[in-house]
Formats: sequence, C-alpha cells, structure tokens
Amino acid sequence: MIEISPSKVVHVIFLAREGNAGEAELYAFIDGLNTEEKAHLTAVAWVGRGAFEPEDFPEAVQTAYSEATTPTADYLMGMPHLAENLESGLEAMGVDVSGEEEDFL
Repeated sequence: MIEISPSKVVHVIFLAREGNAGEAELYAFIDGLNTEEKAHLTAVAWVGRGAFEPEDFPEAVQTAYSEATTPTADYLMGMPHLAENLESGLEAMGVDVSGEEEDFL
C-alpha cells in the first residue's frame, strides 16, 4: 500500500528533528526520492496531520501527485511538525517502525 520504505520515512523523521543541523541533508534526501516515493511520503504526512483518514490513503497519494506544484522537499520542509506528522501517519496506517528506529539511535 505504501510505496516508500519505512526506513526512508524514519530517516526523514530523524533528519527533520535535527532542525537546521540536518536541513541540507534532509532536503537532499527528499529531493533524491523518486516521484512515487515523494507522493507517498507527502500522503503519509497528510494522514498524520489529519487531512486524510488512513482508509483514504490512495486518494491522498493521488492528491499529492496532482497538487505537486512546488518541489516536494520545499513543501514538506515548510510543513510545521513534519516529524510528528510522519510518525502519526505511519502509526495511523499501522506501519511498525520500531526496528527501523534502532538503526538511527
């Protein structure tokens, strides 16, 4: 269902938490994702923010594709609480990342 690996989402979460220290790396990492991964990452953030319900994830992905008018990295990095939104989105979607988080600790 989600076409971006949980480890990549967790990587974005950890970089987003670093604030200015991780900003350049975060931008480069998001920018390096393929189009499908970018749309799914955005959709996960939207679910976490409450803009879409988990069962509406496919619609969120389609909206991410159709409304991508600015670079995804710019859009996501401008989103308040990006890390929290991604965490909440993964949780709402039932994606367990407990094993992935250990790789970043």
